[in-house]
Amino acid sequence: MRKKIVAGNWKMNKTLEEALILTSEVVNMVRDEVRGDVEVILCTPYIYLPVLQKYVEEVDRISLGAQNCHQKASGAYTGEISAPMLAALGTPYVLVGHSERRQYFGETDELLAEKVKIALANGLKPIFCCGELLEQRQNEDFIAIVKAQITAALFDLSAEDFGKVVIAYEPVWAIGTGLTATSQQAQDMHAALREHIAGQYGAQVADDTTILYGGSCNEKNAAELFACPDVDGGLIGGASLKSREFTNIIKARM
Repeated sequence: MRKKIVAGNWKMNKTLEEALILTSEVVNMVRDEVRGDVEVILCTPYIYLPVLQKYVEEVDRISLGAQNCHQKASGAYTGEISAPMLAALGTPYVLVGHSERRQYFGETDELLAEKVKIALANGLKPIFCCGELLEQRQNEDFIAIVKAQITAALFDLSAEDFGKVVIAYEPVWAIGTGLTATSQQAQDMHAALREHIAGQYGAQVADDTTILYGGSCNEKNAAELFACPDVDGGLIGGASLKSREFTNIIKARM
């Protein structure tokens, strides 16, 4: 049985005081209002992870995630954070390959494959992001493009390791633009990715793989998106910075 997950990606937002307030509000709302087996992940800036750990420990279903990790375990990489460092903090999840990392930092699928492997080697669960640009959706076989991203970054893994990875499909044209894939567009892509995974690892692994939708998911469209049979939850950007809206999205996945 695959997990239901709603993950919030704070990106480079919130001061420490604001982060404490937001986390406290989310923890209280989830504890009081959310029922069922949905897991909540807060992907916060690195520097807040050890501070926020004691807050999320109050509710079993809430975990923390990092927004990135370096592909090497250690070395002369000033300003970077390694997977062993995150593991030592007890951080269970890490985002890998977010479209902003690809766009602004030139991260390739080959590099992301290294990040996924070192995350897994250190006991972290990667949330692997994939998705197409607007011009790719309009002019190319966009499903083949997203499949190729998964193939290049993940298909060298054993079936056991692949089973520890969460997939997040994020149409790049719908991130921060106000545009959102229709529920049918999301379902079609998620189903295609699940079929692609089945071709590599078999139907059982594919059926057990959690695939999240990311791309301007909000409290108004979350229920429709989450009702799709192959959409297991969401990777939420801007709406995760507002405790009430984020909690309403989580409740839509109950």
